[in-house]
Amino acid sequence: MTKKKNNMEMVGKVAFIVGLLLAVVAGLVPSVAGFAYLGLVLVALGLLVGFLNIAEKDVVTVLVALIALVTVGNATLNVIPAVSTYLIGVLENFVLFVGAAAFVVALKAILAATKK
Repeated sequence: MTKKKNNMEMVGKVAFIVGLLLAVVAGLVPSVAGFAYLGLVLVALGLLVGFLNIAEKDVVTVLVALIALVTVGNATLNVIPAVSTYLIGVLENFVLFVGAAAFVVALKAILAATKK
């Protein structure tokens, strides 16, 4: 059981790192952003992260952080015109990736609340 748990933790960590790197690279490099299945890959990695990485004690932190990231990011990134296109691309990809994880976390929280 411990070895299987360690393998699943490793898959979750790798999914997070790959998703984070892909979100950043796709936001900065236009040819990567044009990949037809980029959104699907980011969502799939985000779902993996949500299922494997987020502990029950971190639910509120993850959800509040995502809300703050989306709210502040969209409101302030247009202030820097020279790099705003790249920053907005990175933020959009990152929100797609982390948003899928947050969706899983929110579902877990709802299910845990209804069991009580």
